[in-house]
Amino acid sequence: MGGSRHNFPSWMSAAASRVDFDGNVSSMSDAMFKDRREVSSPQSNNPNTLPDANLGFGERAFSAAGAAFLSAILVNPLDVAKTRLQAQAAGVPYSHSRHQVNGCMASLGPDTMFSDLRCSPSCTRAGYFGAEMACPPDCFRYKGTLDVFYKIIRQEGFARLWRGTNAGLALAVPTVGIYLPCYDIFRNWIEEFTTKNSPSLTPYVPLVAGSVARSLACITCYPIELARTRMQAFKETQTGAKPPGVWKTLLGVLSPVRSANSNLNNFQSYRVLWTGVGAQLARDVPFSAICWSTLEPIRRRILGLVGEDANAGSIFGANFSAGFIAGSLAAAATCPLDVVKTRRQIEKDPTRALRMTTRKTLVEVWRDGGIKGLFTGAGPRVGRAGPSVGIVVSFYEVVKYVLPQRSASS
Repeated sequence: MGGSRHNFPSWMSAAASRVDFDGNVSSMSDAMFKDRREVSSPQSNNPNTLPDANLGFGERAFSAAGAAFLSAILVNPLDVAKTRLQAQAAGVPYSHSRHQVNGCMASLGPDTMFSDLRCSPSCTRAGYFGAEMACPPDCFRYKGTLDVFYKIIRQEGFARLWRGTNAGLALAVPTVGIYLPCYDIFRNWIEEFTTKNSPSLTPYVPLVAGSVARSLACITCYPIELARTRMQAFKETQTGAKPPGVWKTLLGVLSPVRSANSNLNNFQSYRVLWTGVGAQLARDVPFSAICWSTLEPIRRRILGLVGEDANAGSIFGANFSAGFIAGSLAAAATCPLDVVKTRRQIEKDPTRALRMTTRKTLVEVWRDGGIKGLFTGAGPRVGRAGPSVGIVVSFYEVVKYVLPQRSASS
C-alpha cells in the first residue's frame, strides 16, 4: 500500500473495500492510511471527495447488501452452468441409461408414457426403447457453457437458469450481518495489539482480520452454500414436479446419514451439512489474495488518471474494470479448488462424504481427468467471477460516494 497518496484521489485514501467473489463485502478502515492523512488537504474543500470515515454501519450495510443482491441475480446462470459441468464430470447423471428405461417399462407396463425420457417433444434424434420414444444420452450431456444454457432452457425452462438464487440471496444477509461487523471488530483488536507491540505488522492487519472474518462467515453460513450447489447440480427428473428448496435440500442431505447411522447422535449427523467447508476455505483465501493484489493497483492507476475530478461515472468505470480483471484472474487460478468443493458438496454417499478430504479429492480429480478435470467449468467460473467482482466493487463504491453527497445537498 506504499507510495505517494497524491497519485490518486484523496477520497480513495479514506477507505478501501474488500470483496470476495461470492459478493461478500467489507470495508477497510482509514486507519491504514492514518500515517498519510496529516499531509493531505482537507476533504471538505473538495466537492468530489467522499467522507467515507463518517459513513454509518447502516449506509455501509446498504451498499454491501445491494451489491451482493445485484451480483447474485445477474450472474446466477453462469454459476448454474459451472456447477452442472463440474457435477457432470464428477459422475452426476443427466440422462437415462438403457437399463433404467427398460426397468421402468418392465415395472410400469409398455403403455406407460415416459415424457421425461425425451429432451424435447420436437427432438428429431429420439428413438424407440421398447414401446416408448426416448432421446439418446448425448441429448442430455453438456458440452460447454452455451450448451448448458441451451439444454436447460429447452428441457427445464428458462427460469431454471436462476436455480439456487434464493439461497444466494439468503447468503447476502449473513454477509452483512457477520462478515462486516466481525471484520471491523477483529481489525480494531489486532490493530491495537500490533500498534503497541509490533508496529511493523500493522499494515498486514486488514489481511488477517479479513481472512478470519471471512472464515467465520463461511463456516456459519456454509449449509446454505451446500444447499445452493446441490440445487444447481441436481436436475428434477419428474415432469411437472417442483424442485426442492433450501430446506428440503438440507433435509435430503441429512436423511441418508440418519438412516445409515441410527446410532449417531444429532451433533454427529449434522456434520454432513459442513461437507466441503475446508475446500471452500482453501479456495476463498487464495482467491482473495490474488484478487486484491491485482485489483488495488489497477484501480489506483485508473483513478490516478482521473485525479480529483472523479465523479460517480468514473468511480464506477474504474472499479468495475479493476474488479473484472482481478476477479477473472483469481477465478482461473483457483478453479481446481472450486472443482474439489463442488465434488465434495454433491457427494450423496454420507460415509464417503465424511471420509473424504480436500487433498484426497484433489488427487481423485487429477487421476480421473488430469489438467482438464481440474479446470472443468473454468469458462463459466471466470465469466461469472469477473462481472461479479466488478459489479460488487463498483456498486459498493458508487453508493458510498453518492449517499454522503445526497445527505450534504439536503
